[in-house]
Amino acid sequence: MKKIIKGGTIITASETYQADVLIENEIILQIGREITDNVDEVYDATGKYVLPGGVDVHTHFALPMAGTVSSDDHYTGQKAAAFGGTTTTIDFVSQDCETLTESVEAWHQRTDNLAVTDYSFHMNITRFNKDIGKEIPSLVKKGITTLKVFTAYNNRLRLQDGEILQVLRIAKSAGMLTMLHAENGDVIDLLIEEALAAGNTSPVWHARTRPAWGAVEASLRGCALAAQARAPLYIVHMNAAGEVDQLEYARSKGLPVMGETCPQYLFFTEENLDQSDGAKWICSPPMRSKEDNLRLWEGLEKGTIKVLSTDHCPFFFEGNRPIIYENEPVMIPGKELGKDDFTKIPNGLPGVGDRLPILWTEGVQKGRITANEFVALNCTNPAKIFGLYPKKGTILPGSDADIAIWDPNKKVIYGVGVAQHRTDYNLYEGWRLTGYPEKVFSRGKLIVDGSTWYGKKGSGKFLYRKPFAEIL
Repeated sequence: MKKIIKGGTIITASETYQADVLIENEIILQIGREITDNVDEVYDATGKYVLPGGVDVHTHFALPMAGTVSSDDHYTGQKAAAFGGTTTTIDFVSQDCETLTESVEAWHQRTDNLAVTDYSFHMNITRFNKDIGKEIPSLVKKGITTLKVFTAYNNRLRLQDGEILQVLRIAKSAGMLTMLHAENGDVIDLLIEEALAAGNTSPVWHARTRPAWGAVEASLRGCALAAQARAPLYIVHMNAAGEVDQLEYARSKGLPVMGETCPQYLFFTEENLDQSDGAKWICSPPMRSKEDNLRLWEGLEKGTIKVLSTDHCPFFFEGNRPIIYENEPVMIPGKELGKDDFTKIPNGLPGVGDRLPILWTEGVQKGRITANEFVALNCTNPAKIFGLYPKKGTILPGSDADIAIWDPNKKVIYGVGVAQHRTDYNLYEGWRLTGYPEKVFSRGKLIVDGSTWYGKKGSGKFLYRKPFAEIL
């Protein structure tokens, strides 16, 4: 079946031009003016933009935490992503089984029949020994080319510095990329103990016990370890101004270090956690200050930060009250679990569907970034860094036909009633947006048409990513 998207303005990371897009067998067959092939379906994009589908490389679907589970699984989360213009997601495999292979297989079993758009996995390395080190390179044949390590969550997820150095070395030799969650676990544990002893249990203490200096110090430490291993490093969810400083410093020394930030760190602060509904804003790392917001924006504008992801990990705010999702009541324990103790509040936020609409209004419409930079941050750069380009992240002949027809003039009053996440709140409630996806295609198949959903469980494909991907 042939389809054509006619008359739109194509926006890639480097170009803006008017052309038609001819699609056949799930891929882009041809791009040109006034394509006249006989086709089965025609979509008029006159006056609209034609963007590559978004690539979100940082999601946590159905993640067990704090006695509950994140409320979006691979179906509901990818559905929400698609309504926001994102057609590729990468989730994290927990190291729950004895071997990495068994952990990956377990993640496929919980994912493959639910996925509605294309997806891949990262591998968390949260314990390390010689056997695990020997097994890591075998992940490449399973399509997994990225590892995540932590300097926080003592006695749960954290590796020691020497172990992180070994992971970096192994990853480099196998053409893999190491991702770093940068906080200081020792300081966090001490400050939490002191806060609870003093009776400080409200949500704002989540931020006050995870100071920005811990993230700054851990980021620099990660860069130093990468330098010693001569290996690439990718710092996830950068949230503090000082982290941008450290990233700039490392890159000025020629180190292959890259970083991402997330929308929540551009707009919200610790003050949000001090509100009556402050638990809604709890994520790790936490929100910081207005000065941090501005420095992170600067990092995006200057190209120091290469990727915008979401760290999507939603929980209900009031998990003892059901919501209606796809005409059925759903009730999942959530942030009310920590109403008397901030340490028991599940850490995470909805965001996978918000990323593109929010950043279009706040970034492109307000002149902070260009439309081409928007595509680079949300689509092309993540596809390149994570071994998916040019299959994903761009509009080129031979690329998958993952496409969003974007209406730059559509006005939306955003919030939980518009976003499609399976949860009961949205951080951007009442925000007035200009610019929104009108139609979204996954490998050429129309899955979102306005407010209508055509996606099917199990239609998403697992993406086997390439090692030795680009370092930007």
